[in-house]
Amino acid sequence: MLDVRRLRILQHLAAYGTVAATAEALHLTPPAVSQHLAALQKEAGMPVVEKQGRTLRLTAAGELLVAHADIVLAELAAAESGLAALQSGRHGIVRITAFASAARTLIAPLWRRLADADAARAPSLRLSVREPDTALDELRKHSTDLALVHSYTVLPRSFPVACEHAVLMEEPVLLALHPHQADALGLAAGQSADLSRTAHLPWLTPGPETSCYEMVQRACGAAGFVPDIRARSNDFSVLAALVAAGAGAALVPRMALPDDTASLSLHPLVQPVSRTLFTVSRTGTGKHPDLRRVLELLHELAAAPDTVGGAPHG
Repeated sequence: MLDVRRLRILQHLAAYGTVAATAEALHLTPPAVSQHLAALQKEAGMPVVEKQGRTLRLTAAGELLVAHADIVLAELAAAESGLAALQSGRHGIVRITAFASAARTLIAPLWRRLADADAARAPSLRLSVREPDTALDELRKHSTDLALVHSYTVLPRSFPVACEHAVLMEEPVLLALHPHQADALGLAAGQSADLSRTAHLPWLTPGPETSCYEMVQRACGAAGFVPDIRARSNDFSVLAALVAAGAGAALVPRMALPDDTASLSLHPLVQPVSRTLFTVSRTGTGKHPDLRRVLELLHELAAAPDTVGGAPHG
């Protein structure tokens, strides 16, 4: 019979790639991990890992076991969540990984909402601010409980196996211009802009390691030009300040705009680009009362009329 503990170790090995990293994640010693893998191979009756240089990779049998382990462990997580739901007065910790603008506009209000609740029953939050790809990797490696990520209409996103995702909200991407630039283009405040007419302008974008940068490249490419990038920052408030200084144009999701936009001329696009926000958790864990409460509050906050940026999905 296969040992569930060893399936969990194999699942972590698939995520972390090395025995040392797997051991550290599971608070085991590397020799202990190796012993469990050897025992799992005996239980399986065939090799589940093989050496590839200095690392190990899954064999076909190992990949098969990991696929089933994802299902089995998700069911165990759901059972644990069900037991936790039967307990009263539970005070747990929910680890959240979110991109910066979601942390500012959703997680900060969530923190306040929980602080106003019954302290003995409200979960305690731990927050890490990361780009979506990193957040999903942390979720896959069990380093976080909930990831807030985004995708763009011009840049769809795939999600890890054995994870559940739900749409939290949608928001438009806006063209941010200095008012003088908008006047030169004949654009009144709030008027839809044809992105192709901005091909001659200098551009301000996030760094190339981000999906937001790829969004700008694809949107401009669809409009028939490659943007002439003069400045890069992963902080959209910096980009907005540079736009206000007349440094160039930028595409900014509405949620990422600073609170004061009086010095900007903001325009939806004739060919709209939107950003969709998702909550992502490992399959089964969303039934845990602490995480379920966090998810419920996030959906309430996203649907609130005063939420910066977008409209709730559906």
